[in-house]
Amino acid sequence: MGVIALVYSVVAYVLFLASFLYLIAFVGGDMTSFFGAPKTIDAGPARAAGAAAVLVNIGLLVLFGLQHTIMARQGFKKAWTKIVPWSMERSTYVLATVILLVLLFAYWRPMPAVVWSVETPLWSGVLTVLYFLGVALVLLATVLINHFHLFGLMQGWSRFKNREAPGPQFVTPSLYKHIRHPLYLGWITMFWATSHMTVGHLLFAAIWTIYIFIAIGYEERDMVALFGDKYRDYMAKVPVILPFGGGK
Repeated sequence: MGVIALVYSVVAYVLFLASFLYLIAFVGGDMTSFFGAPKTIDAGPARAAGAAAVLVNIGLLVLFGLQHTIMARQGFKKAWTKIVPWSMERSTYVLATVILLVLLFAYWRPMPAVVWSVETPLWSGVLTVLYFLGVALVLLATVLINHFHLFGLMQGWSRFKNREAPGPQFVTPSLYKHIRHPLYLGWITMFWATSHMTVGHLLFAAIWTIYIFIAIGYEERDMVALFGDKYRDYMAKVPVILPFGGGK
């Protein structure tokens, strides 16, 4: 069983890395044309237009949000691990994320009407740099809070070595001393920093941003349940997304 858990976690992790790389090209559009993605948020085959495209795209984003919200809750995990071993629980979450990302890539309907377009090379370059800084922040934020545990590799390795995986720990390394959710700041930066904003990209960025703030509420409720006053004190002192304004 240990070998199966390890292989399962590695496969899920590799598939997630591949889907994340494609997400960079998918959202980046023209800024990441060197990736040669066959379909991006703004370009590719489409079979729906107007209201139908809006409904399809919203449905895909809502489906992704539901999976993330439901599968991340402690109550769901307790019930789920009666079916799926604890060593595979996180990897299964990661694999479900991959499946929904692939559905998003495959069935997203581009809505190419332009909302804004920055033609000045300087400011276009600034937005491109901001985009890749957002990508880098997403990756850095996961590394700071134990990247391999977050993506299920540590659990698979622990099962392979026949030892108990470490439980959740409350740590505030580096960026987490200044903002509570640098990971979400990275995502928001990545979604909004573009020199060519289309209606489809705006819909994508707006809905995903709304979901992020909903997710923060659920996540922090779980953190309070796990760590009690320690996390309440952290919330009182450290801002949510931006490094100013105090905690809330």
